[in-house]
Amino acid sequence: MLIASIPSWWWMMHVPAIVFIFCFGACVGSFLNVVIYRLPAGMSVINPPSRCPTCGAHLRFFRENLPILGWFMVRGRCRYCGAKVSPQYMIIEIMMALTFVGLYLLLFAITPGTPFWSRIGGAWWYYNTVRLAWPAFVIWSFLIAGLVAMTVIDARTFTIPIQIPLFVTITAFIAWPLQAILPQRSSLSQSWPIPGVGWTGLLMSVGGMAGVLISFGLLKAGRLRYSFADYNQYVKEGEVLADYPHARREMMVEIVYLLPCIALMTAGWFLGRGMSGYPGHFLQAIGATFAGYLMGGGLIWAIRILGTLGFGREAMGLGDVHLLAAIGAALGWSDPIIIFFLAPFFGLLWAMFSIGLASLFRKARRELPYGPHLAAATLALILLRPAVNDGFARYMPNVPFPAPAGFCPVSKSKSVTTFGPARPAPRRGATRPATASP
Repeated sequence: MLIASIPSWWWMMHVPAIVFIFCFGACVGSFLNVVIYRLPAGMSVINPPSRCPTCGAHLRFFRENLPILGWFMVRGRCRYCGAKVSPQYMIIEIMMALTFVGLYLLLFAITPGTPFWSRIGGAWWYYNTVRLAWPAFVIWSFLIAGLVAMTVIDARTFTIPIQIPLFVTITAFIAWPLQAILPQRSSLSQSWPIPGVGWTGLLMSVGGMAGVLISFGLLKAGRLRYSFADYNQYVKEGEVLADYPHARREMMVEIVYLLPCIALMTAGWFLGRGMSGYPGHFLQAIGATFAGYLMGGGLIWAIRILGTLGFGREAMGLGDVHLLAAIGAALGWSDPIIIFFLAPFFGLLWAMFSIGLASLFRKARRELPYGPHLAAATLALILLRPAVNDGFARYMPNVPFPAPAGFCPVSKSKSVTTFGPARPAPRRGATRPATASP
């Protein structure tokens, strides 16, 4: 009955996109299998091409290596040596294909005004369709795929390969400015999917990123040293973590690394306070993704430094810093704050769940690092954003919530722009309109 009630235009509009996105998600899932297997082993994800891990036979795309169908075509065994092929490969491919399709339906196929579900993404996604909003959709899709890969690897090895959050970050840095220069349709309720920034936020974020690049250059040039460089000397055979005795000393190394970032962000704050008006849409998109990266990474890094100085043991890992930084680059500067406070609750839920399983099956508790909890909090925020917004408004009614309402106004005209209705400029001496800029 429900399917029969869907109008024919809905099928014509969405089915071709759904088929393409399902196939695209399956291919991404196939690549995730390579990432999950090779990165922890220190192997390249490009060379050599896909091979059987048992006999080394090359796997051809349209036979053994075809996403989802390939596993069924070889009946779960290598065609050349008969070794069993884990169903994990096929499961991850199906999971990513369905996840990408589900994300598409939530963002583009649900009519604005539909209770709860239409508020997950917002009206901007629906009115622009995937044809105009594909860079933003790619960012969110790759973020979810990266979270899956990082969670599986971190749960197994207690490490997050830097290549994964770096890939998500670079994708966000390229795709958000690209999205800003594409023509877009207006929406009265939402003109941009992540919070914009004013001149202060833009100059602070650009200054902070410049400081990060300066420190990274000094690190590669040998002028700064890596923290915990002698960590492996304290790792016992068969163990993942070590009882490292010089954690407080190493925090001084990391503070020195952060000084250029802090100094240039401070300079950006002073410069931005003296500037009137708002930057253009392209610059705001750059500032928004840079600000998200710095906010996400800065939150975890601050806890890492303060916790380590306080307790004398490494608190949090740099992999978690890169993880939340990548999330911020993809979702904007406000979401990492919420995720930061949601993640401990997922840690508590996992602790209670693992204790229950351990007592039920009489096995040792399965510990998890913090990365999977950050990933779970991110997915929960994306899928339950209306509930989070409503809870925030109910319990903290006097605190403004930095919702992704859109760009700061640029034009003084009252006409509708491609980014939504422009608000009139404030009168001289009047209070500036509230924005979502940091």
